[in-house]
Amino acid sequence: MKHLLSLEALTGAEIERIVSQATVLKKNRAASPQVLTGQQWALIFTKSSTRTRVSFEVGIRELGGQVMFLSGNDIQLGRGEPIKDTARVMGRMIHGAVIRTFAQNDVEEFASFSGIPTINALTDDEHPCQILADLLTMTERIGGWEGRRVCFLGDGDCNVARSWIWASAKLGFELVIGAPKEFQPAASFMDRVASSNISVTDDPSEAVQGCDVLYTDVWVSMGKEEEAKERIETLRPWQIDHALLGKAKPGALVMHCLPAYRGKEITESVLEENATLIFDQAENRLHAQKAVICQLVNGAK
Repeated sequence: MKHLLSLEALTGAEIERIVSQATVLKKNRAASPQVLTGQQWALIFTKSSTRTRVSFEVGIRELGGQVMFLSGNDIQLGRGEPIKDTARVMGRMIHGAVIRTFAQNDVEEFASFSGIPTINALTDDEHPCQILADLLTMTERIGGWEGRRVCFLGDGDCNVARSWIWASAKLGFELVIGAPKEFQPAASFMDRVASSNISVTDDPSEAVQGCDVLYTDVWVSMGKEEEAKERIETLRPWQIDHALLGKAKPGALVMHCLPAYRGKEITESVLEENATLIFDQAENRLHAQKAVICQLVNGAK
């Protein structure tokens, strides 16, 4: 494993190793392995963040490394320099890069030309670090994903939903994408995934039946602000409220990758009743990402 560019590019065994190591790192946080001693890593973000930036900065330092944060305004990449040129320069000076941006191809091109471990911290196509943290959370709460049924509700064609689809295809658990027809994953994408354990429905009640996990994300992602009014109106029936939660399996987990907009994709009361779990998810970004870095550094040796 040289990079984490997408869940699509990982095997099921690689995902399992990351989650397993994340469990160990969380239990032994005070004794984190110093695998990054003497290394300098860069966070290159053209999209703003809270959890991603904090978790990566803390994680890199806990693993013994130094970290610099570079926004799109800090480097020539934001002023028209080709990604391959930025990558070639940075590859000679730093030891690893964490990139949060819009285009998936930008992360892949950087990895190709830099020659250093590169992590996708979010693109419009995928959010692999989030789902790795979620799988760790499922392991802690319900013993893992084997034999489980997960339901993603809302915008079923967003980066988080697509990463869940790849996780299901690689690991074999059942996944239901519950979304209005105009927010369902493209047929061409589903053909590429080609997994029989993933279903798509435009009926909210049908979507949550028998589910062990109900999962949602913001309805208006970065870059979609102009569509906000239309999106909120269309997605309103997919809000996780007590009525919809009552149709899922008793005791079903309610998960949200944050930030959460109460009264839109989830009600205030349902979020607060499940806040401990949801903020466990947020914390688990730190541990899952430390595990990813350990796997990359070990894989480069």
